[in-house]
Amino acid sequence: MDMFHIISEDRIKKAYQDGDFDNLPGFGKPMQLEDLSGIPEELRMAYKLLKNGGYTQDESLLRQEMMTIEDLIKNCHDSNEKENLQKKLNEKILRFNQMMSKRGVKTNSSFFKNYEQKVYNKLK
Repeated sequence: MDMFHIISEDRIKKAYQDGDFDNLPGFGKPMQLEDLSGIPEELRMAYKLLKNGGYTQDESLLRQEMMTIEDLIKNCHDSNEKENLQKKLNEKILRFNQMMSKRGVKTNSSFFKNYEQKVYNKLK
């Protein structure tokens, strides 16, 4: 055993004797283990890191929906339909921004979407 291992073991034993672990949430209850059987073993650590960092499947699905709507807008020729799609896109962007702000990440994707549309209109 190396010195750090010995020191850490001694501190854990002392904290246990002092009762520092008695009032922890979930003390004495079985651990709630997450079922990761659907994730390949070599990707599980990366999945856990991303999930603990706040990157969830909901965010990924929302991004995919936004990209799909953007593609529909680009290929749409009906102005009413284009307007409806733009409203849907704005709702998705708003939901995405709310998701990200809960995590403390600042986004300004609506600005970039509007900017992209302005550049596209200029180049027409």
